[in-house]
Amino acid sequence: MTGRESGNRFVMPAVLLLFFITVYPVFYVLYLSFHRRLLIFDISEFVLFENYLFLARDDRFWNAFSNTMYFTLMSVSLELFLGLCIAVLLNRTFMLKGLVRAVVLIPWAIPTVVSAKMWEWIYNTDFGLLNFLLGMKINWLGSTFWAMNAAILMDVWKTTPFVVILLTAGLQVIPRELYHAARIDGAGNWAVFRTITLPLLKPVILVVLIFRTLDAFRVFDAVYVLTGGGPANTTETLSIYAYKVLFQTLQFGYGSALSVIVFICTACISLFYIKILSRGAR
Repeated sequence: MTGRESGNRFVMPAVLLLFFITVYPVFYVLYLSFHRRLLIFDISEFVLFENYLFLARDDRFWNAFSNTMYFTLMSVSLELFLGLCIAVLLNRTFMLKGLVRAVVLIPWAIPTVVSAKMWEWIYNTDFGLLNFLLGMKINWLGSTFWAMNAAILMDVWKTTPFVVILLTAGLQVIPRELYHAARIDGAGNWAVFRTITLPLLKPVILVVLIFRTLDAFRVFDAVYVLTGGGPANTTETLSIYAYKVLFQTLQFGYGSALSVIVFICTACISLFYIKILSRGAR
């Protein structure tokens, strides 16, 4: 037996394990999406594309899709903007720099469910800290306008530190000589940022966008714990809608079709960013 054959035998169990925990569930969900399966009534029949045709006419699906897109666009944009500002500031030399970095990372270290419950108290209409500081009485989580924006604010607070970590790492590898040369040529702060920092940080920004866009598009626990998808489904994302269909109404066929759509959307987002990254690497 050659060394290559011997190595394959050791790798094969890991490959099979990965297949059963990643590839097999995907194909099984795809199989279920072509069926009408209701466990309560013991119904299981092959309906081909009927679930997908119903999904195209489902107003609640389009509402969840719209909510998901709004959440993703707003949260990722704000996280990238704030993360970039904080990373640039932390890249400077100042006293207690290490302590400030540790403080900035605290929100990211708190579990998502704990963060959501904490913000639920902050948003409380009668006893919440936010209304106390603003001197107002806003029903943040009961308003059809404020509820989604409140969830976005919580996600931005929770996840911006993750963006800061990656961008700070990217800033650390930019050669200092470039900044010194720009200063000698008389470049100002904005010119240095626009012509040196931003172009050299572009690959890291794209990696940040990949991670954050995918996470925001699949958001479930943060919004579900904070609002449960309400009020009036105004914060119901695609993942929450799929969860409710699958595990509250037990419609495994239609719920699987929803999951497949979420999977296709995330795959398209990944391919889009990978194409941009590969174009930048040439």
